[in-house]
Amino acid sequence: MKPADKKYLIGLDFGSDSVRAVIVSAQNGKEKGSGVAFYKQWMNGAFSDPSKSMFRQHPSDYINAMTKAIQDAIADSEEGIAKKIVGIGVDTTGSTPAPVDANGEVLALKPEFWENPNAMFILWKDHTSVEMADRINKLAASDEFEDYTKYVGGIYSSEWYWSKAAYIAEQDNEIHKHTHSWVELCDWIPALLTDTTHPNKIKRGICGAGHKALWHESWGGLPSQEFLTAISPTLEGMRSKYSKTVHTSDEKAGTLTEEWATKLGLNQGIAVAVGEFDCHMGAVGAGAGENDLVKVVGTSTCDILMVDAEELGKQTINGICGQVNGSSLPGLVALEAGQSAFGDIYAWYKRLLSWPLQQWRDQNPEDKQVCKDIEESIFPMLTTAVGYNDNSEGAIALDWHNGRRTPNANQRLTGAIANLNLGSDAPELYHALVESTAFGAKSITECFQAQGVDIKRVIAIGGISKKSPLVMQTMSDCLNLRISVVESDQCCAIGAAIFGAVAAGLFTNAQEAQKVMSSPVCQVYSPRPQESEIYQKRFEAYQTLGQSIENLIMSGVKGEM
Repeated sequence: MKPADKKYLIGLDFGSDSVRAVIVSAQNGKEKGSGVAFYKQWMNGAFSDPSKSMFRQHPSDYINAMTKAIQDAIADSEEGIAKKIVGIGVDTTGSTPAPVDANGEVLALKPEFWENPNAMFILWKDHTSVEMADRINKLAASDEFEDYTKYVGGIYSSEWYWSKAAYIAEQDNEIHKHTHSWVELCDWIPALLTDTTHPNKIKRGICGAGHKALWHESWGGLPSQEFLTAISPTLEGMRSKYSKTVHTSDEKAGTLTEEWATKLGLNQGIAVAVGEFDCHMGAVGAGAGENDLVKVVGTSTCDILMVDAEELGKQTINGICGQVNGSSLPGLVALEAGQSAFGDIYAWYKRLLSWPLQQWRDQNPEDKQVCKDIEESIFPMLTTAVGYNDNSEGAIALDWHNGRRTPNANQRLTGAIANLNLGSDAPELYHALVESTAFGAKSITECFQAQGVDIKRVIAIGGISKKSPLVMQTMSDCLNLRISVVESDQCCAIGAAIFGAVAAGLFTNAQEAQKVMSSPVCQVYSPRPQESEIYQKRFEAYQTLGQSIENLIMSGVKGEM
């Protein structure tokens, strides 16, 4: 590609709190500009109730934040670069679906539903539909229907599409009456930019359909209408209203409309690729291929392990979040797993320790900066105190503060800390929490390996992988595996840009684009034999504690039924 022919792509990465737009060179994957915009209503706590595990996001937040992020990214780049942008790729959190009307408009964008949380996007970590997920699992395990959960690990989660759709419809009759279908955020954003939100025009991705909506080619798409209706009468007719075909992200969702081109300062008609979930795009942006396990380490983790379809054959992997051909890279089956909380657990501990400071700051405004400085020093002080020394007899913790995603999804589970005594201090508890998240990661690798799935390499991306050597070294020791950390902080956005480049026709396929544009490795953590041996014993204690807590919680649930 000659310098005069330089082309650029935009990767849009919709996270839990904000959207990031990154301008990426098609020549070498270098980042030429970026912009970040937070969801204002979400950051103010609107429409959510953490005590009820209810997390809703308004579509207007996405629209406004996306607009600002792209405009800021252009302003952050070289003059004139906007006119050389030829494609856009999109990744988002998931499963994050919303109800839409017969024209494909998200109900929360209509005046009468603007303030109704049930009309909004139901964020991935919303667990209000736990009982609906139980209903789906019982039906799938019955003799009345085929087991429609066998390609999603054998357990359907309250974090996913049908649980949320059926729960909202049964809770809110007005929403149900006006709902034509439901759409994943990763499908809606490309459709919005290309004016293809109408149910007859929208291109749904194989990623959202296969991992969260139970779509599989062996039963001709979605589960039977009889099965969906058995979940809830409110799902009657939903199968026929879902797209008949689904698409991989190397395809175009459409082209940028004149309206959006004017608003964003881009050329009309540039390619917009079909969307995927963030972890799948991140794996592509990190340069992952066959038998590479990619861990997107942030507030939670999403894990992607791609395998050869012929090698996997007809085997179904139990306990994970789905196996879908082409949901990350076309041509490979992506096995998805993850932890429902990771960095969120550290943030919770920080809030716990900061509570007196927050109260003091509210009562003594003149000390606001001092309190802020102390709060910001909490993690550095804890990390220094913990170091890399292991206390083999210290506190042991579970990482289930937001339920368990993998292995064997169960969103009823809760976190726990055991083996405390009067000598237990803040650094010891912090170490136990860090260790617990590493043990959660180990549970996932053992789930794959126990079922004959080979892991040749572990790749880590996301903020924590670059910011916390303590966390990454602990994880390497616990897994007893080397972990390669990728250089870019924006692998998800780079992955999205890679697909944008393919959709724009700059490369023949995603693997070809990946070789040119993916991010290199910048650091490798290797396991330390002595620490790994200690952690193996600690992991056994973690498993014992987990089994006890799970039995206790589930016996209580059964007692209520």
